[in-house]
Amino acid sequence: MTRAPAFISKVPIVCIGNFTAGGTGKTPLSLWIARRLQEHGLKPVFLTRGYGSAVRTPTMVNPERHSAADVGDEALLLARVAPVMVSPDRVAGVRALAQAGVAADVVLMDDGLQNPSVAKDLSIAVVDGERQFGNGRVFPAGPLRAPLDLQLSKTDLIVVNGRREDRDRLAAMIADRFSGALVVARQRPAGATAWLNGARVIAFAGIGNPVRFRRLLEGNGASIVSWRVFADHHAFTDEEAGALLQEAERSGAILVTTEKDFVRLASVGLQGALKSAARPLGVSLVIEGEDEAILTDHLLTAIGRRRPWASQPPG
Repeated sequence: MTRAPAFISKVPIVCIGNFTAGGTGKTPLSLWIARRLQEHGLKPVFLTRGYGSAVRTPTMVNPERHSAADVGDEALLLARVAPVMVSPDRVAGVRALAQAGVAADVVLMDDGLQNPSVAKDLSIAVVDGERQFGNGRVFPAGPLRAPLDLQLSKTDLIVVNGRREDRDRLAAMIADRFSGALVVARQRPAGATAWLNGARVIAFAGIGNPVRFRRLLEGNGASIVSWRVFADHHAFTDEEAGALLQEAERSGAILVTTEKDFVRLASVGLQGALKSAARPLGVSLVIEGEDEAILTDHLLTAIGRRRPWASQPPG
């Protein structure tokens, strides 16, 4: 069967995806890119499929009205920085942005590296510097979402979330298969962390790479009394919330979680009580020096090919 040609948006599409399943730092990178483009006077909008949400048709996110159950946890975090369209169908999402009259200079497609339905002006892949490609096999035998060579052929730039040594190791591994740029990003807590130093904490997380969150807590002086791990995008129950609250009361420790987990908690019942008691630790990415310049140049060059920008709807 012949595949339909990729849909071409009126405004540039920048895709931010990953080669493996979850936990690479894609959401912090998406937020970094949106803020960077805003610093350059551009208007980004996000397009995401709303993993774990109830959305079946294109829906503009309203943080005042929508919950994580409505539109997904990532969509709520992205909406803090720029407008967000949630749509399981990427093409329908782009068209819905146009129909809604959402002015944009660029659509930041959260995930979708493997999705051929929409033509991309720039495709960026995020790689966890420590785990990289795991055993190199495709899911379910390994963490890859598709054969690596196929994914590399669709990628213009790779952001390695980790250390420079991780970047160099990855660069050597794919040198004969990838000619694009590789830049380094590192995670740090968003906001002050003095409250963590010496604190006894009960930490809970339902994210793709909870180990990184634990290291972030311990690296900022927290003493972890209890460590509770849930599945990625886990929908918390009142029973689980009650158990965490009781444990905190018995131990006298502080409840700490990630921002993604925090926004998934309901505001009523025992989940509401947990939300009032728990303290979220936000995460941001740091991209500096030459790496920042390379990534920014790739973004502005890709967007600039579509001049003039008119902050027009992207359909």
